[in-house]
Amino acid sequence: MPFVGAPAAVAADPKPLRLPVMPARLDADADCTGSSAQRATTVPWEQQRLQLTRAWEFSSGSWVTVAVVDTGVSTAAPALKGRVTAVGQAGEDCVGHGSFVAGLVAAAASDGVRFAGVAQRARIVAVRGTDARGAATAASVAAGISAAVQAEAEVIVVSPALETGSAQLTAAVRSAVAHDAVIVAAAVPDPPAKSGADQETPAPRDYWPAAQSGVLSVLDVGADGGRPDDALLPRGADLTAPGDGVIGIGPRGSGHFIGSGASFAAAFVAGAAAQVRSAHPELTGQQSAERLVSTAYPDTVPRLDPYAAVTAVSAPRSDRAARPGTPDRQVPVALPADAGSRPTRRAVLLAAGGGAVMLLVAWAAVVVPRGRARRWRPAGSDISPEPGGEV
Repeated sequence: MPFVGAPAAVAADPKPLRLPVMPARLDADADCTGSSAQRATTVPWEQQRLQLTRAWEFSSGSWVTVAVVDTGVSTAAPALKGRVTAVGQAGEDCVGHGSFVAGLVAAAASDGVRFAGVAQRARIVAVRGTDARGAATAASVAAGISAAVQAEAEVIVVSPALETGSAQLTAAVRSAVAHDAVIVAAAVPDPPAKSGADQETPAPRDYWPAAQSGVLSVLDVGADGGRPDDALLPRGADLTAPGDGVIGIGPRGSGHFIGSGASFAAAFVAGAAAQVRSAHPELTGQQSAERLVSTAYPDTVPRLDPYAAVTAVSAPRSDRAARPGTPDRQVPVALPADAGSRPTRRAVLLAAGGGAVMLLVAWAAVVVPRGRARRWRPAGSDISPEPGGEV
């Protein structure tokens, strides 16, 4: 019997659904993100891809606390009712991005709605890692991670991906690792990270805190397993998860939004980490992170598999995760181009200023190609991040 109400698996709805786009940040003069009048009444492609219905039969994230380091998490979001504890003013979410991420982690299922979070019974700690409009700095993210540690979160998901780190941020991550938390972070910034199709795509590089040892770095992919050919790339990533055109909740109301970015992919991994920690409380944070990587589908960058992570019989072998500096982490990450995702990305770019852009979404379900890449760097390593796995 499932632990929680789980939407039955259904065929993709041939009718497209119009949803407003969730912005990554707001312009100074933009209104706060409101509610959506549309609801997801069919199973989103990302839930089908992750086989969440199967995973829910074994774990729903009960008794696990997940900290969301983002724009805040609205305590008014019905899908998270009664399960959000806010640090300071983080219970207010003007942008809506943090609420969207928290919903991917832990939104409860409801009648007539096919969307639900990965760990529907997990508890959420809302922590600000940005200012009220969504702008982040190394100092603000470090403060957010430190607050999550103080709140005794067992899983910490960090949405901002910064071009530069700091000693304070490094110390905050090390503290979280020392307190046995699983730390999950976006491998690259959410769009719009670069300003226009006429500009050259930057070379693969590190983004922080994802590049730091002890952090699970997550890259986003679309329904066909690819990414836009102009998408930002990290030097390495541990896992991929759905992150292009995914469905989530808003800061208020029962309607849904659509969004794209690595922060949303990180949310799926954080939800899976909560499932693992709930089903296997005997595992440490490091062992839980290793389990997520070692049970992932082999691919250019391993693909998250929540069901396998929760149900794998044997404990993960630490030697299955590559150590810092090993040969399979010496080439930058490269994934197949995803031309079909460009309309979604463009809509997200338009929405970044806080406008109510409407996007036409058609559900898709395609098989993702296979390969291998960088593995999770174990906690405690002082070696600087190396380029990613061989393609």
